[in-house]
Amino acid sequence: MRIVARVLVLASLALAGCTSVSEVGPEQVAGGCGVTTAKLADEDVTPLDPRPAPHLPVTVKSADGRDVTVRSADRILAVNLYGSLAEIVFSLGLGDRVIGRDTSTAFPAAAALPLVTPQGHDLSAEAILKLNPTVLIADGSIGPATVLQQLRDSGIPVVMVDDEQTLEAVPTHIRAVAGALGVAEAGERLVARVQSEIDTARGSAPKGGTPPRIAFLYVRGTAGVYLIGGDGAGSDAMIEAIGAVDAGTRAGLQRFRPLTSEGLINAAPDVILVMTEGLHSVGGVDGLLKLPGVAQTPAGINRRIVDMEDGVLLNFGARTGRAVEALAKAVYGQC
Repeated sequence: MRIVARVLVLASLALAGCTSVSEVGPEQVAGGCGVTTAKLADEDVTPLDPRPAPHLPVTVKSADGRDVTVRSADRILAVNLYGSLAEIVFSLGLGDRVIGRDTSTAFPAAAALPLVTPQGHDLSAEAILKLNPTVLIADGSIGPATVLQQLRDSGIPVVMVDDEQTLEAVPTHIRAVAGALGVAEAGERLVARVQSEIDTARGSAPKGGTPPRIAFLYVRGTAGVYLIGGDGAGSDAMIEAIGAVDAGTRAGLQRFRPLTSEGLINAAPDVILVMTEGLHSVGGVDGLLKLPGVAQTPAGINRRIVDMEDGVLLNFGARTGRAVEALAKAVYGQC
């Protein structure tokens, strides 16, 4: 149920030193390429230092058009489909004030917090009210709307953030969260850090040569869901950030489309990118190669598969620069 709900939302929304590493699986082909897992060297968030003190009350314009006054940031809930909002709160240095989490917020510092989405990605009003938050930050990827309204009616300030999932939107989201929590100056510090990491990661792509074509496949074998990403899917932004070509976009696809043998063969990806959980759900690389068209692509022939953790690849939160760097190392570092 959780997996199907997540796929439907994704499809509808989208239809220091070394900070990352890549791990090469047991299968390799000539030339050193093969199955690679893109991983962050440190999966946890890095809070700002010094940590800010909220200056409240503040009145902010919520993304739903409402003017919302936040009087206390003592008990924060930040929830969405991707886990990015809680990641921003922790990165701002306010993690010790967060009292619960959504299913996608699973980085180590937050993993022990109680879930307020017991049914996959649907908010539970009962679970939230039990935690007595003083502010809730969310976006349009999570709901239902009736629960959000119930929380407003109970007196909890609900601040909605724009839910555009792109690299360009990351600073906007950070500023919105920081502004709602009364730490606007800290928000600017975090924007500067994250933007620097993104810019550095973008510049790490090899110069010259023919950029590889990468196809992102959203697969959930247990739910029978097999999609290919195209323009506006979010995966295209990550692929283009490492200097590669999004095969789905090049083939004329928009957002997420059902995977077909003809479509994937025409896209002719050199690399296939999948989420780690999705790869496991189809039985690993051997199972992936049985999906329509996969074995007939250059990526399938060479078993050139890159997987990345679900909560990192399309998160677009405060660790985005590190995610881009990890993806670049996984794609280019072994070849």
